[in-house]
Formats: sequence, C-alpha cells, structure tokens
Amino acid sequence: MSGIRVLVVEDDPVAADAHMMYVERVPGFTAVGKVHTAAQARRALERQAVDLLLLDLHLPDGHGLALARSLRAAGHHADVIAVTSARDLAIVREGVSLGVVQYVLKPFTFATLRDRLVRYSEFRTAAGEASGQDEVDRALATLRAPAPAELPKGLSGPTLERVVRTLRAAPDGVTAAGAAEVVGISRITARRYLEHLAGTGRATRAPVYGQIGRPELHYRWRE
Repeated sequence: MSGIRVLVVEDDPVAADAHMMYVERVPGFTAVGKVHTAAQARRALERQAVDLLLLDLHLPDGHGLALARSLRAAGHHADVIAVTSARDLAIVREGVSLGVVQYVLKPFTFATLRDRLVRYSEFRTAAGEASGQDEVDRALATLRAPAPAELPKGLSGPTLERVVRTLRAAPDGVTAAGAAEVVGISRITARRYLEHLAGTGRATRAPVYGQIGRPELHYRWRE
C-alpha cells in the first residue's frame, strides 16, 4: 500500500462510501478504511498506520475535535481534514491546535475535496528543514484556499448562483433553453453559464437525441 494513508471517519454509511471513493480518485492517496464512530476510529488507529483523518465533527459518540484531542494525548500524530456542516469560526480556531489542517463544509463535491487533498500533499512535500521565513510562509501557503477565480467577462456571480441552483434541482439535467426559462435569461446567455460550469468541471454535458432534428445538449450538476 503506497501513498498518503487516509482513514474516513463518518457516521453516515452512504457519505462514508462516497468519501472513500473520492479519496481513491486522487493520485497519491489511499483510503485505508472507514469507521462510523470515535471509538471505532481509536481502534482502527491502533491497528494500522494512518497519515490523515477525513473526520466528520459530529459523531454519535462524541465531537470530532474531542476525538482529535484524545488522539494527540495518546501520541497519535495523524493530521486532520475536518468535515462539518457548521459555520462556527470558534470551532475552526480550536481545531488549529489539534492538527486540523483543512476544513471542508458539507455538502461538498469531489473537486472541493480533491483541492484540499492536493494542497495537503503539497504541504507534506514542502515540510522539512526551512532555510528561512520565506520557506515557512510558502509551506503554510499551500494549505490556504485559493482566491476565487474571476468569472469570464460578461458573467455575474448572482446569475451563476441561480444557474447552479437550477442545475442542482434537476437530477435529470437541463438544456440551455430549460435553464433560461427558470432563471429568466436568454437561451444564449444560459448556455454561456452552463458551458462555464462544464468547462470548470462543476457540470457535465452530453447530447440527447430526440425523434427529429439535431441533438440537444443536456447539462447535469456533477456531485
């Protein structure tokens, strides 16, 4: 077994399976297992070496940060990417001293987790003896989330959010014409937003053939 070894700690079995699948899709990472409680996580760490915990903070037998604290006290040094639906910055501050290197807010996509894992891998690679402050700063900078990418000219954030909501509410996908009707924009404008989402990996597109005429492109949110 090679790569950065990740233990998924998630009380929801469906989510745990999805998170393991996500981890396995990122080169350089290996999902060594999944557990659903803090007690199971402690037992798993006694049995096998783990580099990183993908840790849900709300477990049936305790808070994830309490688990992280007890692991540090027991001498375990695995880093933590915390998974939570809470937006409490006090929790974020508390986690810094417990080895929490990243936070991922639920619900998240594969692309979001992939970004956090890649940044963590870069941080590990950069870790070591630093020759000065600049190297320390560069190593820590790899963990920081990137600045939001600028939208292409002519696209606006609020309209993009409405298009995203439309896509997410349509599990079977939508056409540009369908999205235009829901959002209240022209079909050409809707297609620009949909193509942007497809081009950045947040949506998929595929032709759907009808009885006559040219096929229509259907766009679907990529979960």
